[in-house]
Amino acid sequence: MHTSLALLLELGLILVVLSALGTAARRFGLPAVPLYLLAGLALGEGGIAPVPTAGDFVEAGASIGVVLLLLTLGLEFSTAEFTHSLRRHVPSAALDLALGAGPGAVAGWLLGLDGVGVLALAGATWVSSSGIIARLLGDLRRLGNRETPSVLAVLVMEDFAMAVYLPVLAVLVAGGTWWQAALGVLVAVTAVAGAFLVAHRFGHHVNRWLAHPDAEQLMLRVLGTTLVVAALAEYLNVSAAVGAFLVGLTLTGEAAERTRRVLGPLRDLFAAAFFLAIGLSVSLADLLPGLPVALALAVVGAAGKVATGWYAARRDGAARRGRLRAGTALIARGEFSIVIVGLAGVAHPELGPLVTAYVLVLATTGPLVTRWLGAPAKKPAGRDATPG
Repeated sequence: MHTSLALLLELGLILVVLSALGTAARRFGLPAVPLYLLAGLALGEGGIAPVPTAGDFVEAGASIGVVLLLLTLGLEFSTAEFTHSLRRHVPSAALDLALGAGPGAVAGWLLGLDGVGVLALAGATWVSSSGIIARLLGDLRRLGNRETPSVLAVLVMEDFAMAVYLPVLAVLVAGGTWWQAALGVLVAVTAVAGAFLVAHRFGHHVNRWLAHPDAEQLMLRVLGTTLVVAALAEYLNVSAAVGAFLVGLTLTGEAAERTRRVLGPLRDLFAAAFFLAIGLSVSLADLLPGLPVALALAVVGAAGKVATGWYAARRDGAARRGRLRAGTALIARGEFSIVIVGLAGVAHPELGPLVTAYVLVLATTGPLVTRWLGAPAKKPAGRDATPG
């Protein structure tokens, strides 16, 4: 089998660069995510060192990366714990919708977009990046903090909402009818409800089958099952991240701990590809037209997420510092915003530069803000955290 010399060389250089950036981030106490995103910019189209041959591989790895990030996030909780958290945070989700989608809708109206364009921009400014935030919580050792369930509840309810939003947007962009949109929504909502019911009622059976004593078998079973569930979720217009998260919820106790250890290195590798791919998809020259409006939207969007996180964490009894950590953790935008602009970009090409610049600003600054203002917890303790 012939292996491309260019592919091997480019991938090798990418890994060396990411390793150097990760080392620098740890040395200065920074999250690595912004550096990986900036590396993607430098290596992408129009950057200082393009990697055209490795682009397809990185893009495929990025899809696996976000799945693994949400799988390992789900391993931290049980379905019972998370169901309780979801019920508690319905008001938080409503506030998140108003403060997240509202600025995008207003901006779309002021820019003179039609109804579909306004809907697309509202969605792009609303949804946080589950992938970036999952990695950030792990890097800053906040998975055991008291405010973390409120952050995850908001994120997962956003992902659930995408099961309704994306089919509607896709049909409207294509010029479809209302009944086609309603049918797509019905299928997606039924799939989400069914998957959650299976995870809650029959998760112990799934847990028993996946939890093989051999590490290799454990890795193959969990990874294979997760990818299949993620693919089915995508087919039904539900986020692959939601499917992966539900698989993680079914694994508990020793099986969850062993899965974290076995899949940890794979998660880190493919997560780096995910962050790199966001940067690779952006051309610096294309950012300039939408940058002024994107910066204004980013300021408003960041403030809205801080308010949402503060409110949600307060409902869980977190102290002031925990509320600030929750709010700043939600700032980053990413994969869903890119998907939305991909759907609507043909009919509204002006959204591409605007949304891309918006995502890049918040994806890079969000982790830095939560690191500096959120003051990462050294050890979960007191009112601000639960034992982790």
